[in-house]
This record gives sequence, structure tokens and C-alpha cells, in this order.
Amino acid sequence: MDNIDVLVLKALRDWRSAGQRALLATVVRTWGSSPRPVGSMMALREDGRAIGSVSGGCIEDDLIARHTHSLNQNQGIPDVPPQLVRYGVSADEAHRFGLPCGGTLELLLEFNPDAASLQELVIQLEAGSLVKRSVNCATGEASLQLAEQPDALEFDGHTLTNHLGPGYRMLLIGAGALAEYLATMALFNGFTVTVCDPREEYIGSWSVPQVSKVMDMPDDAVTAFKPDARSCIVALTHDPKLDDLALLEAVQSAAFYVGAIGSRRNNHARRERMMEHFGETEESLAKLRGPIGLYIGSKTPAEIAVSVMAEILAVKNAVPLPQAMSVEVAKHEQDIVMNEASTHCAIPEIVSPASAAQQP
Repeated sequence: MDNIDVLVLKALRDWRSAGQRALLATVVRTWGSSPRPVGSMMALREDGRAIGSVSGGCIEDDLIARHTHSLNQNQGIPDVPPQLVRYGVSADEAHRFGLPCGGTLELLLEFNPDAASLQELVIQLEAGSLVKRSVNCATGEASLQLAEQPDALEFDGHTLTNHLGPGYRMLLIGAGALAEYLATMALFNGFTVTVCDPREEYIGSWSVPQVSKVMDMPDDAVTAFKPDARSCIVALTHDPKLDDLALLEAVQSAAFYVGAIGSRRNNHARRERMMEHFGETEESLAKLRGPIGLYIGSKTPAEIAVSVMAEILAVKNAVPLPQAMSVEVAKHEQDIVMNEASTHCAIPEIVSPASAAQQP
């Protein structure tokens, strides 16, 4: 499944290549609370069809009403230079467009972008390239340039510069049931997913489509994966022979998330093995997460996958997680509560039948 940016750009390319009028709306600035982050995109065709999102829905409705051919027969989407549109300046307008209190956002609207340039952009994104797209706001002309590192969107009122692609990637070590649930969730969150398992009986029964399968040894698979800042690596086999070497490679990479399934005891033992046998330190293993996931009391593979995916997305989005959400911390606190409860439990006195008969 393509990430949302690629879906928006592919739809826009197809519409423009077919000669249909369309616009591209990009969130370029926000103030206060905003339902969508800077860089969010939406494509709108002149008949009202839209893909992508720049808000919770009300702003999209306004854009459709202003610019679709069916609601504006005399003009439709015009051939004009890009325009800036701001929503939520006043409290009344923020309420009208469903923005949070104090929320304001600014959009750049590109009218009828060049089909050939969009085609080139989509080809590069589908090839896994990182592309810097710059738009001249006076003319609407867009230029494309390959980039080495992703960077935040820049907008100075004259030029919009946006880094697009490559999409986020996930490498799963182990092809069991948990991996299938986690892969499914990652796909609909826009990740490209690869699963590695040298065990034929596991990889042979894999049932999730759109996932690349490899049977290399996991440490070799991590090396071949070439993790970057948009990559996450999750070990799920419970087998040290498979998980440990893969994790040793992963913690040295640029991956934004590296973690392994397992109990608190197993994760502690894993770290001890890595420090004793491979010369790792607490500092070198700082990136390694475990037990992975947010504590939601999950028991089934599906629930555990929700927990792990939630943590991955929080790390990806740079959301600080409270300690209470950590599996290790939450379970430790549960242990304390249970120990205290058992200490205060009254122990019943055991009385023999003969003694009971003698009591008044």
C-alpha cells in the first residue's frame, strides 16, 4: 500500500495526464492546534473528486465548493499561479471549519500542475528515491532534485520546498502470527514491509500480501535492508540465534526504532548476552527497546500488534511517552501492588475438627 503522499500525487498525475483540471493543496504553515501537520497534501479534481486531507473535513468541503467545475460552471479550476489560502484566522472561522480553538493553517494551492513533472516525481518516488520538490510561487513552475537526507518543509512566501519519499519501511524478523498482524497494521499506516525468516515452515505459510519475503539469516537481512532514518526493525522470533545478531546490526544503524518482543526477564537476558559476548554497553544498546509496545493489557497476537504499532508511531512522530505506558514500568508497578496485597491478606487459622469440637 502506498503512503498517502504517493497516493495523492499518483491520482493528481493520472488526472492531469488525462487532460482534467485539478489542484494540489499543501499545508505550508500552522499556528496553534492544527488537525493535520505541515506538508499534508490533498488533490482536488474539477468534478469534486478529492484524495488526501488537509484538515478534519470542513476545509476540504470549502475547497471543493470554491473550485469544482460542478459548483462554478463559468470557471472551474483556473490556469493561474499558486495562491495562499488561510483558514481559522478568527474564532468564528475556526469553529466554522472545525479547527481546534486557536488553530490556524495556511495552504498553498497549485492550479493544474504540469503532468510531465508529476510523472517524473511519481517514478522517482516509486523507485524509493528521496526527492526535493521546489515550487516557484510566482509562476507555479516545479523543479525536482534528488536529496540525500529528508528535511522539513520550507516556505518563505516565494518558494515552497518539500522533501518527498522515500516512504517509511519496516523489517520484521520472524514470520509468525504476531508478525502478520503487525505487518497488516504497518501497511495501512503507509509503511513498506519486509519480513525475514530463514525457517521455511514459517515463511512458507505467510499470508499477508504486499509484503516482501526474504529467507536470509536475519543479520544479513538487516545489512541488505540498509536501514535509514525512516526505517524500523522489529525482532519477533523469541529465538536468540535469529533475533540477537539482527538486533546487533540494527542498533548500529540509523533506524528510528529497533525493538524485540519478549518478557522483562528475556529482554534483560538478551542485553546481558550482548554485553558479555559481543562487547556491547548500556550506551551502545540505548536504542534497543524491549519489552516493546505500550502497556494496554494485551494478550492476543492482534492486541500485542496494536500495542507495538502504537509505540512505533509515537516514536516516528516524536511523541514523548509517559513512563506509565511502558510495559516494563506498568508490570513492575503491578508486581508491587500484588505483593502489597498478598502481604496484607489475612492468613486463615487452620483448626482441626477435634479442636473445633472442643471450642465453645
